[in-house]
Amino acid sequence: MGTIVHLSLGSNVGDRARLLHDAIARLNDYGTVRTVSHFYETEPVDVPGDLVGDLAGQDWFLNCALALETAESPTQLISNLLGIERSMGRVRTQAKGPRIIDIDILLFADLVLNTPELTIPHAEMHKRRFVLEPLAEIAAEARHPLLGKTVRELLEELPAGQIVIRKN
Repeated sequence: MGTIVHLSLGSNVGDRARLLHDAIARLNDYGTVRTVSHFYETEPVDVPGDLVGDLAGQDWFLNCALALETAESPTQLISNLLGIERSMGRVRTQAKGPRIIDIDILLFADLVLNTPELTIPHAEMHKRRFVLEPLAEIAAEARHPLLGKTVRELLEELPAGQIVIRKN
């Protein structure tokens, strides 16, 4: 039996739903996808102030969360996730810019890791409704290993403001 890892996926370029489904299928090469949330449409957030003009017309994202059971280490998994992104055509040219696909590790069981290459739990997850809303659907009682709060509690503590719309 492997480790349960919670991931966040997002796309705001092209056929977003098809791209998410494609990425989810590819994840089965690195473990077993156990649960997938509904898809959620979300407005772009965390856009740096000097890029707002360039990104103001950026399309909204389609996001989901999933639970992956894997035998891979965190470093193996992140390397493979970046490989999926590259193989699907993602090119990182602009921070917070449009993305064909974005796959982030949110939680890796109760592991805490902070290296230049990877931070687990995801450093910003507790501030992002577009992450917590779908994650709460599939893992409401999962506990943030640093904050000691469940995903449901983190979601309830978020201030209003981020638009997240369940799509399916």
